Amino acid sequence: MQEVRLHPSWEAVLNNEFKKLYFKSLVSFIDQEYSTQQVFPPRNVIFNAFDHTSFEEVKVVILGQDPYHGHGQANGLCFSVNDSVSIPPSLKNILAEIHDDLGIESKGKGNLERWAKQGVLLLNATLTVRAHEAGSHQNIGWEIFTDAIIKAISQKREKVVFMLWGSYARKKGAVIDGSKNLVLEAPHPSPLSAYRGFLGCKHFSKANTYLKNEGKEFINW
Repeated sequence: MQEVRLHPSWEAVLNNEFKKLYFKSLVSFIDQEYSTQQVFPPRNVIFNAFDHTSFEEVKVVILGQDPYHGHGQANGLCFSVNDSVSIPPSLKNILAEIHDDLGIESKGKGNLERWAKQGVLLLNATLTVRAHEAGSHQNIGWEIFTDAIIKAISQKREKVVFMLWGSYARKKGAVIDGSKNLVLEAPHPSPLSAYRGFLGCKHFSKANTYLKNEGKEFINW
């Protein structure tokens, strides 16, 4: 995958993963897809989440599933959209919960790079998708790779907050060591499920309280 940006700290953590057969097959498939199909996000920001947040600086991990598959939306950070793009429904509910929880007004800002720069790893399970084909790059190897990332953070770091929203994220988070990290679970922020417990979960204040109690700087959501 040419033109990939990845913070150097992740290379040491993931070096063995890059050498595995599944990852080499994944790279070949993705290169072919970008050559023949319209794929999101742009190739140079596939690893955007790891470019903005170094391994040592990760304080919070938020798990998503697929990148947005509409034109101009995906920017390599889960739930985030590019500047000037209309805010999708799930992100609207996330920002509404932050407002209710902490009184912070998003002012229509759907680009979550501001979180990533503070140590929030915005990780999708699948890092690419064909245009207008949700789930089109599932089960080709990305999930193995992102499982390895979650395991590495859980094993080699501690006092990290993991936000698992929805059954898919909960299953993916099964490898997390909850004895040395904070695991927060809630329904998905999608309009189909947000009112079943995501709205009102107060994950953002809980995360900040935990970080402060552990002597870490809290996140300005």
